[in-house]
Amino acid sequence: MSSNGLKTDSKRLFKDQFAKYGVMTGGVLVLCALLLIFFYLLYVVKPVFNAAHIEPRSSVSTMANKYVAVGIEEQTEIAFGLTDKGMVDFYNVKGSGTGKLITSVDANIDDNIIAFSSSAPHQGQYAYLNEHGEITVIKPSFRVAFPNDVRTLTPVITYPFGEQPTPALDLPAGEARNILSRGEKTNFAFATDENAIGIVYKTANDDVIFSRLESEEDMFTDELSWTSYQSDLNFVTGTIQQLLISPDASRLFVVTDKHIYVANSRDGEDVQLLYTVDVGRNAATITTAKLLAGANSLMVGYSDGYIGQWFETNSADGRAFIQSRHFQMAVDTEDKAVVAIYPEFYRRTFTAVTKSGEANIFHTTSEAELWQGQLVDQAILDFEFSPRSNAIVIYSAKGLSVFKIENEHPEVSWSGLWQEVWYEGYPEADYIWQSSSASDDFESKFSLVPISFGTLKAAMYAMMFAVPIGLAAAVYTAYFMAPSVRKIVKPTVEIMEALPTVILGFLAGLWLAPVIEEHLPGVVLLLILLPLSVFITAFIWHNLPTKVRNKVPAGWDSIILLPIVVIVGWTSFALSPLVELWLFNGNTRLFITNDLGITFDQRNSLIVGIAMGFAVIPTIFSIAEDAVFSVPKTLSSGSLALGATQWQTLVKVVLLTASPGIFSAVMMGLGRAVGETMIVLMATGNTPIMDWSIFEGMRTLSANIAVEMPESEVGSSHYRILFLAAFVLFIFTFFFNTIAEFVRQRLREKYSSL
Repeated sequence: MSSNGLKTDSKRLFKDQFAKYGVMTGGVLVLCALLLIFFYLLYVVKPVFNAAHIEPRSSVSTMANKYVAVGIEEQTEIAFGLTDKGMVDFYNVKGSGTGKLITSVDANIDDNIIAFSSSAPHQGQYAYLNEHGEITVIKPSFRVAFPNDVRTLTPVITYPFGEQPTPALDLPAGEARNILSRGEKTNFAFATDENAIGIVYKTANDDVIFSRLESEEDMFTDELSWTSYQSDLNFVTGTIQQLLISPDASRLFVVTDKHIYVANSRDGEDVQLLYTVDVGRNAATITTAKLLAGANSLMVGYSDGYIGQWFETNSADGRAFIQSRHFQMAVDTEDKAVVAIYPEFYRRTFTAVTKSGEANIFHTTSEAELWQGQLVDQAILDFEFSPRSNAIVIYSAKGLSVFKIENEHPEVSWSGLWQEVWYEGYPEADYIWQSSSASDDFESKFSLVPISFGTLKAAMYAMMFAVPIGLAAAVYTAYFMAPSVRKIVKPTVEIMEALPTVILGFLAGLWLAPVIEEHLPGVVLLLILLPLSVFITAFIWHNLPTKVRNKVPAGWDSIILLPIVVIVGWTSFALSPLVELWLFNGNTRLFITNDLGITFDQRNSLIVGIAMGFAVIPTIFSIAEDAVFSVPKTLSSGSLALGATQWQTLVKVVLLTASPGIFSAVMMGLGRAVGETMIVLMATGNTPIMDWSIFEGMRTLSANIAVEMPESEVGSSHYRILFLAAFVLFIFTFFFNTIAEFVRQRLREKYSSL
């Protein structure tokens, strides 16, 4: 062999090796990219399933029984305690100087204090009642300054309603001490609105009184003048266990040894009893009760460690106050009685404690016990979460103890994501996705079931539209159509795949949806008349004289259907008003909603099916057409030579041989439909509901991520659950592609011998 031949062979060998390892490297990099995506999604999602963790951080030695309430500021640097005389002590509980008393501030409250109460945690207010029936509301606050670029916090006391005590109880001077029960926090509760104070208290005779104070500011002196309205809650019977009032003073909750009384207190002179609920439990007695954040749920604790959650909702008989779920204290001591319940500021997390200082932390929505253990070895006198729920301060005989708590995602659990959850105010457990609201009282709802259902629903309707059209077009183009026509049709259909889906979604939402809503009878008529007209045209064409049919070149006869399709389409829409008037009393939408009781959304599953089907058809058509066209001509020619007809050859030989490619085409189209974003984003109402109705919309995983990811807080539960939704979508597509490859290989093995 010449040197030139050896040189050529070496170049060819180098090119072959380069191509081989280049393709191999590309494949490995693709697999690595997929694995990186997979593990990154897991990395972001994992923290939502981490268990709560608590560890001691600092402590302050104080006099036992000195404070009636404690708290901690947002940065968890300063804790404070309030005495029953109106003094507020502020302590450093972080960094250098931990445990040091920063300052003691005198709120200048009358020494003759007979009652004290705390507001809802997020309001951060405390109220003192004096023996004259006057109330003083204070709020520990912290001023931030940056002298020499160093952040400093200065504790101060603010007075939301002025420093002067406000007359609260409609009593003669000095008689409040004789009437109001003393020595227990449960005897007095208050709440403040913008210009009002609500007070509910128990007298020495076990009578319950509600007083509403409304203020009006003098436009010249800026002084507040108060008007008092009072009601005797004479419907309450039994031994009072707890008095509670909602933060806006619109609801009263009186818990006795056997019943819960819920009353409407918007009108101070006419408090209306709404519900009387029996909450007795055999030998167990009620020991405490507390409102959760938002004041929609009432938690009731019992002597046997049982804790029930109650809230107001709709029922078959109207509004009702019902128990939705319960929790059980898991403590090591025999005395499991719940002596106190302490809620978080904004989430539905609460801590229940026993007399010995053991605590359980629960979250109501996820129905999860987040933590259980001994926080202090004495009775807990008071307990408060920090505003960000990343620390807790406990007051016991030892003094103040501050704990660091890691509990960022208590509302997320496997059951909350994939099972029905009974949310506050709902009549029953359900699958709901509603991640945000304008109110801080809102309870996030993170069920992935509705949006996963929407993903499958959108894909199903798209495939119902795309598969028959795409496969039929592919088979006809590859097997029956003339080569000269195929050269035009195939590239034309394939170029449709390059059309941006945002354009399709835009057209579907703003043009197609109103057209179909206005001409819905015409659409139904088109679905009936179009197949019928095609069969009639084919029948007529088949029975025409051979001389006439031969005038049309072989493979071009399908062109005859184009004017038929146009005429039938125009006729269907032209007849739409007549059909609507004849069958649906002139308004199809009203007939569907009122007479049939079916919800009709303009942007619905029908629109999504047509628009997404239009996007998926090119994918299915291209792959299936190539598969059918690639069947060796020798197979079809041999079948025809043995006497089989074209249809027999198509069904028995060509389609079976091409079945792996056809199945791959369908699964590729399904994968495209499952992952589609812009069309379902723009052509549906984006309502996360579970309904197979073709006239209602849906929300898909991909659309949900596109809509909500820009507004989610990085690292929040919402943010991580959106990544979990992306992970679920990744699993969906991986599952479909794996099944497709498995079936394709089986079909190839089965029909490779043809």
